[in-house]
Amino acid sequence: MLTVNGIDVFYGDLQVLWDVSFEVREKEIVVLIGANGAGKSTTIKTISALLTPGKGSIELDGDRLDRLPPHEIIQKGVVHVPEGRRLFPEMSVEENLIMGSLHGKAKARRFETMDYVYELFPRLKERRKQLAGTLSGGEQQMAAIGRGLMSLPKIMMFDEPSLGLAPILVQNIFDMIKRIRAEGVTILLVEQNVTQTLAMCDRAYVLENGRVVLEGTGSELLENEKVKEAFLGI
Repeated sequence: MLTVNGIDVFYGDLQVLWDVSFEVREKEIVVLIGANGAGKSTTIKTISALLTPGKGSIELDGDRLDRLPPHEIIQKGVVHVPEGRRLFPEMSVEENLIMGSLHGKAKARRFETMDYVYELFPRLKERRKQLAGTLSGGEQQMAAIGRGLMSLPKIMMFDEPSLGLAPILVQNIFDMIKRIRAEGVTILLVEQNVTQTLAMCDRAYVLENGRVVLEGTGSELLENEKVKEAFLGI
């Protein structure tokens, strides 16, 4: 479904990704893992067209994405739930959700999709008139996911969705990601919680210093000695 082909990415003169290639198949959960600074977030930002690859290509169902601006990427069905939520704090929960449904197809189905988001996250319905900046961390993450769903994604990319959340809320967010996949949305996930993400994913790629150095199923990488030593403390 999503194919990243040999991309190099730079911040100015500083190269941060080297020849990164991977694929995400329809209705999979695929995880990118790696240490801080390995290039995981940069990879997702490049798919979203927030960064432009210096080399290589990115395709969705055979169509090039790397030549498109960010708003057209969203219209194609690729949605990015960013690290740190990035809500509009002075807008209500409902206004933040509406911001996720500004393109044609999503706008036409706005209220149907909003009902679906409120069914997934009843807490958001209770808080729909509340300013987003006054929500708890877990509620803000729900709102960020809900805003992404409002765009009618084919594939959702999550960047550190568990960051700063209590363990019980982390499990709730992961359960919700699994439910979203079960309802037909493909998932690409960047996450520091390696044990839980490898246990729930179909396949995973390990990034190290801007390069893909390992790939396999979640269960294979959980048993990989390098992964155990680097990420699991075993």
